[in-house]
Amino acid sequence: MAKKRTKSKSKPTTAKKKVSFRPSKQNKIILGSLLIVLSIALFFSFMSYYFTWQEDQSILSEFAHRNAQASNLLNKFGASVSHFFMYQGFGLASFAFPLLLAVTGLYLFLGLSGKGLIGKWIWGFIGIIWVSIALGFFASSQPLLGGLIGYEMNDFLQDYTGKIGVFLILIFMLMVILVQLFNFTPEGVANFFRSQRQKIKSDFQTETPVAKKQETEELPIELNLKEEEEVPVAVDTYTHKKDIPPLQNEAGLDVNLPQEEEADISLEVEKVKEEKEEKDIKAEKLVKDFGEFDPKLELGSYKFPPLELLEAHGAAGGITINQEELEENKNRIVSTLKNYKIGIAQIKATIGPTVTLYEIVPEAGIRISKIKNLEDDIALSLAALGIRIIAPIPGKGTVGIEVPNKNASIVSMRSVIASNKFQKAEMQLPIAFGKTISNETFVVDLAKMPHLLMAGATGQGKSVGLNAVITSLLYKKHPAEIKFILVDPKKVELTLYNKIERHFLAKLPDSDEAIITDNTKVINTLNSLCIEMDNRYELLKAAMVRNIKEYNAKFKARKLNPNDGHKFLPYIILVIDEFADLIMTAGKEVETPIARLAQLARAIGIHLIIATQRPSVNVITGIIKANFPARIAFRVTSKIDSRTILDAQGADQLIGRGDMLYTQGNDVTRLQCAFVDTPEVSKITEYIGSQRAYPEAHLLPEYVGEDSGTGIDYDISERDAMFREAAEVIVTAQQGSASLIQRKLKLGYNRAGRIIDQLEAAGIVGPFEGSKARQVLIPDMYSLEQFLENESK
Repeated sequence: MAKKRTKSKSKPTTAKKKVSFRPSKQNKIILGSLLIVLSIALFFSFMSYYFTWQEDQSILSEFAHRNAQASNLLNKFGASVSHFFMYQGFGLASFAFPLLLAVTGLYLFLGLSGKGLIGKWIWGFIGIIWVSIALGFFASSQPLLGGLIGYEMNDFLQDYTGKIGVFLILIFMLMVILVQLFNFTPEGVANFFRSQRQKIKSDFQTETPVAKKQETEELPIELNLKEEEEVPVAVDTYTHKKDIPPLQNEAGLDVNLPQEEEADISLEVEKVKEEKEEKDIKAEKLVKDFGEFDPKLELGSYKFPPLELLEAHGAAGGITINQEELEENKNRIVSTLKNYKIGIAQIKATIGPTVTLYEIVPEAGIRISKIKNLEDDIALSLAALGIRIIAPIPGKGTVGIEVPNKNASIVSMRSVIASNKFQKAEMQLPIAFGKTISNETFVVDLAKMPHLLMAGATGQGKSVGLNAVITSLLYKKHPAEIKFILVDPKKVELTLYNKIERHFLAKLPDSDEAIITDNTKVINTLNSLCIEMDNRYELLKAAMVRNIKEYNAKFKARKLNPNDGHKFLPYIILVIDEFADLIMTAGKEVETPIARLAQLARAIGIHLIIATQRPSVNVITGIIKANFPARIAFRVTSKIDSRTILDAQGADQLIGRGDMLYTQGNDVTRLQCAFVDTPEVSKITEYIGSQRAYPEAHLLPEYVGEDSGTGIDYDISERDAMFREAAEVIVTAQQGSASLIQRKLKLGYNRAGRIIDQLEAAGIVGPFEGSKARQVLIPDMYSLEQFLENESK
């Protein structure tokens, strides 16, 4: 065994070092760029060659002369290279070389794996040879098409196999290419023709003659203006009970079913006795003596804000019907579609506050995609700011064309708050966003969303939308039932709500102002909210319930003991006005707690409302989008932004000023956001703020960040029991962070943070440096052992 060890030790001295020729990333980018530029040069040279090759024949022998000029787009270089590839090479098939060079260059430029690149070159070269021989065979009188190689190879093969043999060789090579590259099989071809034949057969069977209109302008337009109190009734002419034929026996016989005789003896059922648990008996006694617990009693004299505080913007006259505009738009839509041979059987208009929906029923045999592709043409004929085509409208057999009204109506916040739909909404957190395209108040439950993502360009209505959300909840909820955490990086949008701090706002214990404008406080608040979430889950676990609604119901019924830590839990709404600014300045420190809250906070009554004016993928990441199914898009500048926020197009076609699209993971609904002005918000907050309030704002759990322990000295006797193990983990990894200690030693965050502070006080790690990991001051394990031994002496 000893000899073997000596051999292995001597091996490295005699072994030769392997030389690696793998290029660096920079060299790959340079080489890739060169190949892409060369492919473009070859392509233009080849294109120009077919127009200038006769003029450039005399220049080929004068390549070294500087004064000689060629007609090719790339001068003498293009003429020479084109002559070599096109005439002396493979002819038209040479166009594959620039393509192969471009693909190779992209692989190198983008740093992609080269797996499969050699195969592309091999099959590309096989294809070049096949095309060259085929062109030499079928166009033997034009040597330029197949090139000299194709012409000579075709001539060589014909000398041995004849024309029929060359043709069979070409067929065989084509079959090899189809099978290897495109998975060609006889069954696939047979299935394709069979499906096409069945499709043609079904088209002939289902085609029914439709009487065409003499004049498209004579189509009657059906006006559909929905008022707030009207309830639409859907009638299906194909499912009337009177149309269902009576059930008959196949043989036409009368069938008499035997009837069971009723028994004369009556059955008396004794009531089942249920034994109640001791806790239920005590709870029932408390409820009987004192009634259910009412969290509103502390502010029992609180009065909700009256409707008079809101202005009736444009509500006096309601929606005005311009019959002339309707007829004009109808005629233009019909004539535009007629120009593209699209007939319309019926058209109906539904007038909304800012947009009119024209529902059309196309004639039989018209493809819906054909109408969808005419969006820009219809917008041009209507001279509209931006139209949106819904093809088809979900739940209806019609195609919708949304056209902006020339005179838009303002939807006031007062009209939606005063609506019957909002006032009688049986929801936990009702929000009235505005009115739909059919002039109906649109009310949704924030608790069901459970989080809301809002995006749109500057000045399109995001801040008004946030005010509409907050105003809806202020008009519906008592201060004991709901608390807001307001984050305002702009420092001017949400400052009006400072007046209701002791009624509706929540903040950190050491914070002076409830409206959060500093990014550091945002990070601490989000982490504090995560602690609140964990604490609430512990309460739900102890109460053996699944969500906040069941927990509060159980607490109100006095089935939970406050001495055990139980208390009434209000809903907490986190509102962030400009999320992109937080991501730019804080990054992962904000994104991580936001993602954690979005994933887990729904059941315990914490809901997030995030607004941003830049809906790019680095702001609205995949994790955030996955946990925000409810989204609102105001007008954006591009289709890409629309897809980012809605996963669909349409937000780029909105007309602005509160025009928005809402989706909750299924259909997209177009709304006009309710308008609430700054003076109205000020009146509401002053009305609430002037009433009796709680002693202070709702306090969140205290959160101590990593930088809070800087400069604090710890006595050796007070060190954590896991101090030495944590020091070894930090020195081994050479990375000082509390999260590393959490993962390696399976500790909680607070304990890991205390150990990090102790390591800093001992001089093993450096001070807190923001988002970076702390610097490790001990280089290796031997130095750590020496350090700890000297410290203990």
